[in-house]
Amino acid sequence: MVKLKIVVAMLGWMLLASPVLGASVCATDDLGEEICLDRPAKRIAALSPGATELAWAAGAGDQVVAVVAYSDYPPAARKVTSVGSHTRMDMERLLQLRPDLVIGWVTGNPTEQLATLKALDIPVFSIEPRSFEAVSQTIERLSTLAGTESEGFAEAERFRQGIAGLRAQFEKADPVPVFYQVWDEPLMTVNSQHLIGEMIQLCGGDNVFGHLGRLVPRISAEAVVAANPEAILAGGMGEENRHWLTRWQNFPSLTATARYNLFFIPPSLVQRPTPRMLEGTRLFCDKLEVARGRRP
Repeated sequence: MVKLKIVVAMLGWMLLASPVLGASVCATDDLGEEICLDRPAKRIAALSPGATELAWAAGAGDQVVAVVAYSDYPPAARKVTSVGSHTRMDMERLLQLRPDLVIGWVTGNPTEQLATLKALDIPVFSIEPRSFEAVSQTIERLSTLAGTESEGFAEAERFRQGIAGLRAQFEKADPVPVFYQVWDEPLMTVNSQHLIGEMIQLCGGDNVFGHLGRLVPRISAEAVVAANPEAILAGGMGEENRHWLTRWQNFPSLTATARYNLFFIPPSLVQRPTPRMLEGTRLFCDKLEVARGRRP
């Protein structure tokens, strides 16, 4: 019965959708695929919290008709219809909303569900910004597809200039060995190729696990002790959840623990590739400055 409903919804969408003829707006996504629309998108589905924020940053918030769980910023996004989580969308509900553009997450959304949307000729713009510049470029490309270039390009430049200012401010800062904890169980961090790794480097941090091969490697508490970071920063599972840092208080020999350099960073400011990373980076840099000030 569920499969039948999905098929009916698919057929209904196909009847309502108009073919893309004489495309007037185009942009290349992070899979290298050129996405062209015959008119700027008016019904956008954002399939990750980060994609939702980027759509608003691009000036297209009023055009977003579908989001997924934890799409909580800006506050207006909480009022938009949710179609499940980023790992499993309710396809029937999504198709009922008749999106004319879907913003997909390259490594976060199920490939088979994105493939289904593409098979229905629903444009899917896949994103995964992995640098500060890529965040700005993603905002610009989304604004092109949404017909909101004025707002989107202005926001992209604001972010670009803000990051440039921080980079200049901290380019000669003394290095601080840093461990950034992205998850607790299992214990996980990021390497230097990750966007958060770029944030660490910009602030004058030396990522003690930056050399590892995986973008988000699993590690052990023993490895952290052996690396002996001067500062530990963690986000926790919520904006006010700081308990991930308490485990490191059980290791008084750690330099970060001995100097009270255990810092909480709201995860939404750091772990979503959006313009709010400017605020998160500024906070990150401030914490490392505190660590420098506590050196004997």
